[in-house]
Amino acid sequence: MESSSADRASGLLYSLASLTSRTDDPDRALEGMLSIIARGFSADSGSIALLNPESAKLESEASFGIPSAEDLSFLPGQGLPGWAALHSKPVLAADTSADLRYRAARPGVRCQMSAPMTSGDGQVLGVVTLDRDLPEAYDAADLTLLGRLADEAGSVIQTLWRLDHLKDKARQLETLLTTGQSLVSKLEQQELFDTLTRDTRQMMGARACALYLYDSAAASVRLRSFTSISVAAPALGSLSLDSCLVATAIRMRHAVTFTDIQSPEYREFADLPPDPTLRSVLATPLPYENETLGALVVFTDHVHRFDNDEKRLCAALASLGAVSLQNAELYSRVFKSEETLRKNERLTTLGLLAAEIAHEIRNPLTVLKLLHGGLGLDFPPDDPRRTDMRVIGEKLDQLEAIVTRVLNFAKAPSSLHTRCSLSEIVEDTLVLVRLKLAQGKIHMRFESPPRPLVVDAHRGQLQQVLLNLLINSMQAMPLGGNISLQLGSETRENAQVAVLDIADTGGGIPDELGSAIFDSFLSGRPGGTGLGLAIAKRILLGHYGNIELLSTGAAGTTFRITLPLARN
Repeated sequence: MESSSADRASGLLYSLASLTSRTDDPDRALEGMLSIIARGFSADSGSIALLNPESAKLESEASFGIPSAEDLSFLPGQGLPGWAALHSKPVLAADTSADLRYRAARPGVRCQMSAPMTSGDGQVLGVVTLDRDLPEAYDAADLTLLGRLADEAGSVIQTLWRLDHLKDKARQLETLLTTGQSLVSKLEQQELFDTLTRDTRQMMGARACALYLYDSAAASVRLRSFTSISVAAPALGSLSLDSCLVATAIRMRHAVTFTDIQSPEYREFADLPPDPTLRSVLATPLPYENETLGALVVFTDHVHRFDNDEKRLCAALASLGAVSLQNAELYSRVFKSEETLRKNERLTTLGLLAAEIAHEIRNPLTVLKLLHGGLGLDFPPDDPRRTDMRVIGEKLDQLEAIVTRVLNFAKAPSSLHTRCSLSEIVEDTLVLVRLKLAQGKIHMRFESPPRPLVVDAHRGQLQQVLLNLLINSMQAMPLGGNISLQLGSETRENAQVAVLDIADTGGGIPDELGSAIFDSFLSGRPGGTGLGLAIAKRILLGHYGNIELLSTGAAGTTFRITLPLARN
């Protein structure tokens, strides 16, 4: 008889343990557990109720033979299931009519026993309950066996929960990586904000998600994006920080939770959506270096306690959003700088053209002045031609003064020349184009010399030269490629000069353009002005340096810039 009982127990325990190999769905596993245990005890009805940490109630998750079991719940200490959960040990009512702890779930039950399902650390996860319609159908041995089976069921369900949790985390990580890649590629701010709130709401399984940006100078916040399932958006416009719930997260610079925003004390906050179905809130700041840029706010439609994993997930999304926002703003500034550069380039070109015209006018003007002065014409005072000769002489002097002013204006003021590190100029220029390089899938490599190379130069003009060359290289590689800059020095004619080679992997310069690429208005690119290299040449010549085409071909193009080093 003892051998038969042991075999029965071993068979039931094995059946429970093997559930993990047959299903990875916790809900299906609960149904399977109850079926195995109920058959082993020939139960007429039964249930498995799990402890809800938010409501602190035992709520039915699997059942048979009990009408309306989905509404069945027990508080700790209530009924035999509640007693078993409260005291963390099995309990038997051999005759329910004589046990005051019994609470009827269906009529006709005469014998009931309950056993707690516990985790490895002894925490109660739920309760298994079995019913019979005959009094004293179960005895102490049955209760002991049910306790063992309930413990095994607790171990199985906890294993499946952990597996399910790991799968959720893997999905979240995959989604987080996808979201991160998507966010850093967004260069338009509103698209960035909408992507962040949409993906956060989906990953958190929330009812709504909002993004507020913080204006520290005005001590206010403004709603920039709101994504929801049938929820009206909160107030628009600038809101005083003191009237907003997100103020706590922004000021404390860490995530804060609010369990139930339908409580009376939350009614006056202007940043809450006017929807009575929203309950719990998680507000996470958007940190960037030592600043808080705003807050990412998640809303649920039920009372929910956000766990640490959810808080970490929102913090990761908020950090990605903050970095992406800074990238978008930097790209916007770079774009504006590029537009300004183009405008300055056109103005520079006009100045150079004016200087060329003035230079060409000065030579014949000098001849005219010499010829006019050498005529030696002296007319009587009353002869009108005497006045004409005087006026001609005055106008020639006036034209010479205009030409001189134009030529002097075209020269870069020497007061703007300063001693500066050529490496720093290159690095600052690369910062301006780094987003454009990333967008064009272009890899940049800069080799700086071991010692600083100092030049006397107009910093802005040298940056203009480098930007022209880098932009030309990028446009020569529409599908991506590599640009390398190598800076060094050498001795030429007993003088030390800096040498900067700029090489790309583009398709090269056409042979018919190679010999004249530094001429004005020569361009091999549709829409090009043909002025960039001409201006670069003039700027470097004005610095007593030069630029030359070192090599070009199908493997790429290399330009070399030389500049005299500053003397100590």
